[in-house]
Amino acid sequence: MKKLEAYVKKGSFYKAVVEDGSDIIFIVDFDGNILYHNASVHETLGYRAKSLIGKNFFDFILPSSLEEFKSNFKQTQKRAYTEKVEFQFLCKDRNYRFLEFNAINLRNKEGLPGLILDCRDITQRKDDAVELLRAQKAKEQFLANISHEIRTPINGIAGIAGLLSKNQNPEEREMYLNAIRHSSENLKVIINDILDLAAIDSGKLKFEKIAFNLKDLLPSLISTFTYQAREKNLALHYTIDESLNKILLGDPVRLNQVLINLISNAVKFTHTGAIHVACQMEKLHKGVCHVCISVKDTGVGIPAEKLNTIFESFSQADESVTRRYGGSGLGLTIARQLVELQNGRIEVQSQEHIGSTFTVHIPYAVGSTKVSKQTPHIASHVDVTTRNVRVLLVEDNDINRLYAKSILQTWKCNTDIAENGLIAIEKLKSNSYDVILMDVQMPVMDGYEATKAIRMMPQPTGNTPIVALTANATKIDVEKCLVAGMNDYLSKPFTPEDLYEMLFEKLKIVPASASEVKPATSRQFDLAYLRNISGNNHEFIKEMLQTFVQSIPNSLTEMEEALTLSDFIKISRVAHQIKPSMTLLGINELKDSAMHIEELAKGTTAPSLELQLSVMEFSQACREVINDLAEELKKY
Repeated sequence: MKKLEAYVKKGSFYKAVVEDGSDIIFIVDFDGNILYHNASVHETLGYRAKSLIGKNFFDFILPSSLEEFKSNFKQTQKRAYTEKVEFQFLCKDRNYRFLEFNAINLRNKEGLPGLILDCRDITQRKDDAVELLRAQKAKEQFLANISHEIRTPINGIAGIAGLLSKNQNPEEREMYLNAIRHSSENLKVIINDILDLAAIDSGKLKFEKIAFNLKDLLPSLISTFTYQAREKNLALHYTIDESLNKILLGDPVRLNQVLINLISNAVKFTHTGAIHVACQMEKLHKGVCHVCISVKDTGVGIPAEKLNTIFESFSQADESVTRRYGGSGLGLTIARQLVELQNGRIEVQSQEHIGSTFTVHIPYAVGSTKVSKQTPHIASHVDVTTRNVRVLLVEDNDINRLYAKSILQTWKCNTDIAENGLIAIEKLKSNSYDVILMDVQMPVMDGYEATKAIRMMPQPTGNTPIVALTANATKIDVEKCLVAGMNDYLSKPFTPEDLYEMLFEKLKIVPASASEVKPATSRQFDLAYLRNISGNNHEFIKEMLQTFVQSIPNSLTEMEEALTLSDFIKISRVAHQIKPSMTLLGINELKDSAMHIEELAKGTTAPSLELQLSVMEFSQACREVINDLAEELKKY
C-alpha cells in the first residue's frame, strides 16, 4: 500500500496514463498551435513522436468541416470542460480519420490560454453507424417492396375470385383460374424466400446427403423454364461434361433452389439473345468431385459499382429493379448462403447491356452406386384403383379442407372430415378407413398426439396408414412425424400430383374391397443368372429360393432392430451380407438399395432421416419380393 502511495505522489503514473496511453493527447493554445502530443499519434495517425509540435491543429482538419470545427473550438475555450467534439484529422497517409475529443480548459485550472485535448479514434464507430443506416434504409426499402409484392397477388386472387362468382363462359373461367394459379405461385415463392432466409440466419437450415446425378437433375430443371424462354424468344440450352455422369452425394433440392434462382433471373433480365447453363468438373480429388456450374445470359447486365452488393440481404442492383421486375430481393442472398453452407462459393461477372455470368463452385463426395441409364418407371394412373378408397381427412383449416376434399372427390374417394385429432379418434371408433390424412398443427389435439393415440387402438384400426400434412417440412419436423408413428409426410402446399403419388404410388393405398386382389406388378427378380450358372438345375434353384425365403426375413428383422438401437455397424454389416443373395436372384434394384444403406450406415454416429427411410423402404420392398419368390418356389 505504501509503495502505491509513493508511486502516486511521485507522479510515475503520468508516463503510463499520458505518454504510453492509448488515447491521443494534444496540448494546444487558443490559436490552435500544437505545444505537445504523446506517442499515440504514431500508432493511430502515423506521425513520429514530437513531429507535430509547432504546427497548427487547424491545418489537419478536413477543409469542408473546418469552419464548424473552429466554432466548436471557440465554444470550448469558454467552458472548463467539454465532451465529445467530433472531427476528421489528416493522417500521415493523407487519409482522414474520425476522432473525438474531450477538452480540459487550462485557463480555469491554471490561468493559462490553452487546452488539453484527450482524443479517441471513432472511425470504426462512424463506419458502423453508416453501415447501420445503410442497412436500415435497405431493410425499409425491402419491407416496402415485399409489402407491395405480397399485396399484389393477394389483391389479384381476391378480385378474380369475385369475378369467378359471377356467371362466366368457359374461356373466361379458365383465364381467371390461370391468373389465380399464377398469383398463388408468386406469393409462394416470396414467402418461401423469407422463410428460407430466416432459417439460414437462425442456423436451423439442414442439408441432406443423398445420391443424385446432374445428368438427371439439370434437363428436368431446364425444361421448367422452356415455356418462359420461348415466350420471350430466348434461346435456352445447356451442356454437361460427360465426366459428371456419376453419382454425387449432397442435397440436390438445395442445388436445384440455387439454380432455379440463377436461371429465373437470367430469363427475367434477358430480353434478347440466349441463356446457356454449363456444368463442368473442375477436379476429382480423394473421392470429392468439384463441380462448376455457370449460368450465362445476354441480359441487361449489372453496373460495376453494384457487383459487390447484389448478394447482400434486402438489396438488388437498383431499387427500380423490384418495381419493374418484381421479386423479394432475397434470391441471390439465399443462393450465396446455400452455396457457402455447402463449402462452395458463387461468383459473378457482368457488363451493362452485355450480359452476366453467375458461376457456382460446390464440392460433392462421389457415391459408389453406378449410374443407371434406364429411365425410371413411372406408374400409370390408369393402373391404380382410386374409386371407393376410404379417406379420413383431419384438417382444421376450412380452405385446406375444401382443397383436399375436392381433389379426393375427383378420384371418387369416400372422404370423411375431422376438424381435430380428438374428433378423428371418435370417428375411428365406429368407422374404418384405408388411409388417414393428418394435419399436424390443430387445436384440441394436434396430429402428433392423435397419431400416438391411433397407434394404441386395436388392429386393424391402429395400423391404418397415416400421412402427415405439414407446412413445416424441415428434417426435425419430419423426424417428429415418423417418431409419432406416421407412415410418411406431405408438405404444404401440395399439388394433386403430389397427393396422388403419395397415396397410390408410394403407399399403394387400395380400397378394402380391392385389397384381396393383388394388382399385376412387374417381376422384381430375374432367375436367368441362377439358371445359367446351374445349367437350369431345378433342385439347385429350388434350394437357393428356399434359402432366400427362409433366411432374409431374419436379416431384415436384425436390420430393423439395429436401427432402433442405433447400431449402425450392424446395419452396414447386415446390408453387406444380403447383397450377394440379391445378385444371385437378379434383384438388382434392391441390391443397389442395400449398397446405399451399407454406405449410409458405414462410419455414421448419429441417426439420419435418410437412413431410417431407406431401411424402412428396403425392408418393405424385400418382404414383397419374398412373397413373390415364395409363389415362384411352388413351381419347383
